[in-house]
Amino acid sequence: MNKMIFANLVHRPVRSLISIVAIAVEVTLILLIVGLSLGMLNDAKSRTVGVGADLMVQPPGSSNLMGISGAPVPMKIADVLRKLPHVAVVSPVVWQLSTSGALELIDGIDETYEQLRPFQYLSGGPMQNPYDALVDDYVATSKNIKVGDPINILNHEFHVSGIVMNGKGARKFVPMATLQDLIGAPGKASIFYVKVDNPANINAVKDEVLKLPGMSQYKVITMEEYLSMMTASSLPGLKQFIMVVISVAVIIGFIVIFQAMYTAVMERTREIGILKSMGASKFYIVNVILRETVVLAIGGIIAGIALSMLARRGIHAKLPTLPIQIQADWILYAIIIAVVGAILGALYPAFKAAQKDPIEALAYE
Repeated sequence: MNKMIFANLVHRPVRSLISIVAIAVEVTLILLIVGLSLGMLNDAKSRTVGVGADLMVQPPGSSNLMGISGAPVPMKIADVLRKLPHVAVVSPVVWQLSTSGALELIDGIDETYEQLRPFQYLSGGPMQNPYDALVDDYVATSKNIKVGDPINILNHEFHVSGIVMNGKGARKFVPMATLQDLIGAPGKASIFYVKVDNPANINAVKDEVLKLPGMSQYKVITMEEYLSMMTASSLPGLKQFIMVVISVAVIIGFIVIFQAMYTAVMERTREIGILKSMGASKFYIVNVILRETVVLAIGGIIAGIALSMLARRGIHAKLPTLPIQIQADWILYAIIIAVVGAILGALYPAFKAAQKDPIEALAYE
C-alpha cells in the first residue's frame, strides 16, 4: 500500500507540490505571526523587568503596555514617594510613542534612572546635553549608528552620546526635560519606578503608596504582578487575534487539500473501481486517501518549519529590534493543526471514493 501511495503522489508531482506548499504556508503563517505576537509580548516583559524596579506607580486606568499612557502625572509625586519608609529610589519616566518610520517607544529619563540598575555602556557614556540620546545595541546595529552620530527622534536631531546593552526599558533614551518640552508636558511623567531597600518590604511599600492622600485609585503593581498579567490570555484582543490567524491558516490548508484530494479521486475513478473489484473494502479505499493526505501534510510541515526558521533569521538580520520567538510548544500545535486540517479536507473525497460502485467506476472514461 505504501508503495502505491508514494507512486500516486509522484505520478502527479505538480498537484502534490501545490498541496505541500499550501500546508507549508499554513504552518509558516501560524509560527511567524504567533511568534511575532509572543516575541513582542515577551520582549516588552523582559525590558520592563530589566529596568530594575520593584514597583511601578501609574495613574488610574493606565495600560500594562509601555507608552500607551502618555504623561499625565505630576512630577511632584516622586518627592512624596521618596519620603516613604523603605523606599530606596524613585525614578520618574516619560513615555512617548513615535510613529515616525516605525512604531517605537522613547523614554525620557533623568539621573535617577541609573540608580535603579545602571546601564551597561558598550561605547560612549551618559547624556550630558539636552539633545543627547542613548540607544541600545540593537538600534545601533540595525541602523549602523556610532557614538557622536546624529539621530532623528520625534522630528528633532539628537546626538548619540552612548550605546548601551539592550533590555533596559526603551531602545532610545533622551533627557526627560527635553522630552517633556517636545510633547508639551512640562512637569509631568508617565510612570514612577520604585526600588525598595529590601525585597521583603515590597508589599508594605505598595500598601503605603495606596494609603497616600489622592493615591488610592492609582495603579501600583509589583514586578511579580506585572509578569503574571503580561500573558497572551490576559491582554485584550491578543488571544482572539491568534485564534483568527490559526483559523485562516486552517482554512487555507483545508481548501487546498480538499480540492487536491477531490480532483485526485475523480481522476482515479477507474483505479478505484479496479481496487474494489479485486476485493478492496471501503475502509481500504479511505485508508489509502487519508494516508496520501498525511504524507502530503508531513512534507508541508517539514517545509513550513524550515521556511519559518529561515524567515525568522532573515527578519532578524534586517530588523533586529523585531523579536520573533518560535517556541517548541507552538511548533507542536502547528503540526497538530496542519495534520487535523489536512485530514478534515480529505475526509469527504475519501468517503466519496469508498462509495463508488465498482461496475460504474470500471466503465468510467
